[in-house]
Amino acid sequence: MALWLLVFVSYAWAFYIPGYSITRYNDGDPIPLLVNKIFSDHTQLQYAYYDLPLVCPPSGRVHGGSPFGSGQSVSLNLGEVLRGDRIMTSDFQLEMGKDVECQSLCSREISRSDVKWARQLVRDGYVVEWIADNLPGATRFVTVDRSRKYYAAGFKLGNRDISPTTSRPRFFINNHFTILIRWRSQPEGGKVIVGFEVYPKSITAENRNEDGCPKVVHQEQEGLELYIAPNIARLREKYPGSSYIPEDDDEDDGAMLKIPYTYSVYFREEKDIDWSNRWDLYFTNQEEGSMTHWLAIVNSLTISTVLGVTVFVIWSRTVQGDIKGRGDGAMEERKLKVQSRQKSGRHAEKKGESLLDQDPDVEHDADLSSDDEPLEDTSGWKLLHGDVFRTPAYSGLLAPLVGSGMQLLFVVTGLLLLSCLGVLNPSFRGGFVSVGMGLFVFAGLFSGYFSGRLYKTFGGAAWRKNTLVTALLFPGLSFCLVLILNLFVWAQSSSTAIPFSTLIGLLALWLLIQVPLVYIGSWYGYVRVAPWEHPLKTNAIPRQIPPHPWYLQSLYGPILTGLIPFAVLFIELLFVFKNLWQDKSGYYYVFGFLSVVSAILLVTVIEVTVIATYSQLCSENYHWWWRSFLVGGSSAFWIFAYCIWFYLFRLHITGFVSSLLFFSYSFLACAVYGLLTGTVGFLAAYAFVRRVYSAIKVD
Repeated sequence: MALWLLVFVSYAWAFYIPGYSITRYNDGDPIPLLVNKIFSDHTQLQYAYYDLPLVCPPSGRVHGGSPFGSGQSVSLNLGEVLRGDRIMTSDFQLEMGKDVECQSLCSREISRSDVKWARQLVRDGYVVEWIADNLPGATRFVTVDRSRKYYAAGFKLGNRDISPTTSRPRFFINNHFTILIRWRSQPEGGKVIVGFEVYPKSITAENRNEDGCPKVVHQEQEGLELYIAPNIARLREKYPGSSYIPEDDDEDDGAMLKIPYTYSVYFREEKDIDWSNRWDLYFTNQEEGSMTHWLAIVNSLTISTVLGVTVFVIWSRTVQGDIKGRGDGAMEERKLKVQSRQKSGRHAEKKGESLLDQDPDVEHDADLSSDDEPLEDTSGWKLLHGDVFRTPAYSGLLAPLVGSGMQLLFVVTGLLLLSCLGVLNPSFRGGFVSVGMGLFVFAGLFSGYFSGRLYKTFGGAAWRKNTLVTALLFPGLSFCLVLILNLFVWAQSSSTAIPFSTLIGLLALWLLIQVPLVYIGSWYGYVRVAPWEHPLKTNAIPRQIPPHPWYLQSLYGPILTGLIPFAVLFIELLFVFKNLWQDKSGYYYVFGFLSVVSAILLVTVIEVTVIATYSQLCSENYHWWWRSFLVGGSSAFWIFAYCIWFYLFRLHITGFVSSLLFFSYSFLACAVYGLLTGTVGFLAAYAFVRRVYSAIKVD
């Protein structure tokens, strides 16, 4: 079964539904070109394209029979807004099959301060994202062996080099765009777009025709440098008597840099790519890492198998052996000792001596060996039968955490399943976040149910208070963190900032929809359903816990235990981190591999928690409730440490706000992961303890 699963994943890991509707064009039909934003791999701040002072502003004119003029905002889903998209119509005119050698767009003048900001954007490697027929404009590359081609979404805002005379960096703005549309004929008639490529170029403002187009478009020529010559006279007045006069002073003095924008359009037939496979070029570069993904699966299976064998040994030979009275050999040893003393007693009686005079303990041992009395239990974990189900401390917090963990488990399972089925894919822009948010709100039912029923099992009486804590604790802390981060991003005028209206909408989803769902689930779990029954009764007086090993006395034990689940996940984490924080122009679409590794991870968490719980019970420590939760989620500590390593050695993020966003969202993601795996570990330990203690008899 496992082999068939792996074979299925090998074929389905890149499966996707390319779109829900296909658009066919006839010759001369207009093709809307939408502009979105600029983003960089070196910073977490994005900016809406039309918010840049160095690009052509929308004219508002209507093009191609569209009812909307340029600059009109396109309606976005929640996921698109949260990921910083700001899609708007543009003034670019594209008509199917009509090549345009050069078309003037506008001539923009920018001040010194705008030039300085534009230089900084180019220095940070910002990339522009346009959209045509739901495809992002891409730059085309070839592999090292030139055997395959692949796309990288977006194109550079500008470029930089070193001046040969002054050895100082020079920055150039890309002001001419060669747009290449690849199309394919359909048997049903019409043409479909299978590729959208943009090749930017920097061309000086000199040597141009009257219409604004350069006299030479497709030849090598001097670029347009982002530079305004300093006003030496003004600088001398500003810095009188100074021996050093800064040439990069950005104070506006009326000097402007003129940037003419032009574009070319070409249509080329592509017979090798079907419309259903037009996204493949965006994923081709990820295929090179498929062997690494398989290595991650083999590594995960190896670790999980070793732990599985350990759990099997614990259950089949130790636990069941203890239940039958022959687990660790202590009972057999005790019986042999009693039988030996009985033989010695009978031998002494023949000599007229009293057995009790020889050893007063024999009477007690003899009673224990009687057929009418049960043997004394010398197994460590069995001694806890009267305390193992004692209500843990802070049970009013543990129940809401477990409820929130079940909510997150439902969300992650749903997202991975929909992604593997191809429903969530790059053509559904923002769909991953939107669907995830919808699943999270709906899963409030599961959160309330598990929290309410566990709270009732713990003997809690204020179930409405527990419901309120469950509905507000995790979502409330997350919302407050996002709101605080949003203030920093707002100050940067970045499109990454969540609009105020969206924040109000999220607040309404939380308070008006999710909270009532949590209440319904909690009411059903507490009022309508019986609590989980424990197989043994709890003693009135708590048992004294003997001294136990160091790894059971502090958090060092759970933290070290978390290394094992982290070892299962860390190879796949490299791909996830690279996509989220580095290659934001690419698309992570190996959800088949990620799903398999995630499933193995959950199995590993269950195995590790069961082993840790059994070791703790054998040490006669019955405080396993919270510890099982901590053991299950402890690998989140190592993932956050991995985030720090990734930031220091793999990322090149600059700026305080970008670093703050990285660490804050990394911490939030690790908290989500820890809450989810901690819940899985807790439920696994709970099921294990209930099963073990339901099999013993206590006289």
